[in-house]
Amino acid sequence: MSDGTRPHGRQLRLGALAAALTATLALLCCTGGAGAFFLTELGGESTDMAPVSMNCKEDYRVDVRGKIPRMSGYGQVQLRNAARIIKVGQEMKVPPRGWVIAVATAMQESRLRNLANRTVGESEDLPNEGVGADHDSVGLFQQRAGWGTVAQRMTPEYASRKFYEKLVKVPGWETMPLTRAAQAVQISAFPDAYAKHEDVAGQIVNALAGGAARIALIDGRKACDRAAGGQIAASGWTAPIPGGVGSGFRTASRPRHNGVDIAAPKGTDIRVAATGRVLISQCDPDRSGRHTCNVDGWPNKGGCGWFVDVLHAGGFITRYCHMVSKPRVKVGQLVEAGTVIGEVGSSGNSSGPHLHFEVHEDGDRSSRGAIDPVPFMRSRGAPLKGAG
Repeated sequence: MSDGTRPHGRQLRLGALAAALTATLALLCCTGGAGAFFLTELGGESTDMAPVSMNCKEDYRVDVRGKIPRMSGYGQVQLRNAARIIKVGQEMKVPPRGWVIAVATAMQESRLRNLANRTVGESEDLPNEGVGADHDSVGLFQQRAGWGTVAQRMTPEYASRKFYEKLVKVPGWETMPLTRAAQAVQISAFPDAYAKHEDVAGQIVNALAGGAARIALIDGRKACDRAAGGQIAASGWTAPIPGGVGSGFRTASRPRHNGVDIAAPKGTDIRVAATGRVLISQCDPDRSGRHTCNVDGWPNKGGCGWFVDVLHAGGFITRYCHMVSKPRVKVGQLVEAGTVIGEVGSSGNSSGPHLHFEVHEDGDRSSRGAIDPVPFMRSRGAPLKGAG
C-alpha cells in the first residue's frame, strides 16, 4: 500500500537474520565443504521459470499481448500485469533497474494482481482480479486515495506510471538497495518486506524483457553483462573482483572445490556481489588450529582464512575467502551491492593471492548448497571475467 504519508500493516515481515550459529566452523574452502549452519530465512520466493532466451537485448520491447512464459507461483494474468509494468517503464525511459524495483514492489503489495477493495464502493463495479482488505488501497501497488481516483489506481498503466514518477525523484535510487528505493515510494509499515522479492523480480524482467535484468549502466549508457568494478546490473548483482577465473567449480582434479578461484593481486578490493546481510565475518584457521589468518597461507592444510558469508534475497549465500586481513564488515550488518568488504590475500588454504568465491542456494552454507558461480553470475548480468 501507499498514500505517501500513512503506512498501514498488511505486509509480512522478513524472517529474522541468523538465529544461531553452530559452535564450530569446519570450512575446508579450497579443498572442500563447509560446516553446518542454522539461520532463519532472510526472505525470498522459490520459483522456476520455463526455459526462455536469455540473450540480453538492450532495445527489446516487451509485448503485453504476446506469449507469456510459464512460471511456478505466478499465473498468466499476474505475469501479464508484470509485462504492463515493464512496458510503462520502457515508455518512460526508466532504466531496467526501475522495472525490477517496480515488479518486486507489486509482488509484495498484490502478488501482481489488480485488486479491488470492498470498503470502497466505487471499486465493486470495476474489473478486478481479487479483493484486498487494506483500507482504501487498490490496484497492483495498493495505492491509496492520494494517488488518484479508484478507477485510475486500478488501471495498471496509470498505477505504474505514478510509481515510476515518484521513484525517479528519489536521489540515488538506482544504486540503493531495492527495499530502500521501494520504501521511498510506498512508505510501507514494513519496509524490509520488498527485499525478498528482488531475485524473482529479476527473473521475471529477464523473461519478459529480453534479459533486461542483466543490463548495467556505464557512464549513463546501457551495456549487457558488464556489471563489474562496482557497477550494478539491473538484477542488483555485480562481480566481486575484476580478475579472471582460474580453478573452476568441482573439476575432475578438484571434485570438492565448491567455488571458483579468481586471480588478483594482493590488496585488490573485494566487493559484495549483491545487497544482503552478513552471516559470517571471521578467521577460519587450519584444521590443526596452529596457524592464524594473519599470515600467508598454508596449502593443503584446510581453512578459508579471513572470510565473509553474506545472505541475499532468494536464499542465496555468497562466500569470499582468503582475505589479506580482517574483513571490513561485521555479522548482522546490511551491506549494499558493490560495497568493499575486504581485500584479496592468501590467508588460509592458499598458495598465492586470489579470491575463492562461492554461491550457495536455499540458505544452505554446506557443500550440499553450493552451485557453480559461473553460470549463476552470468544469469545476473555480472559474469566472472575469463569465464566461458
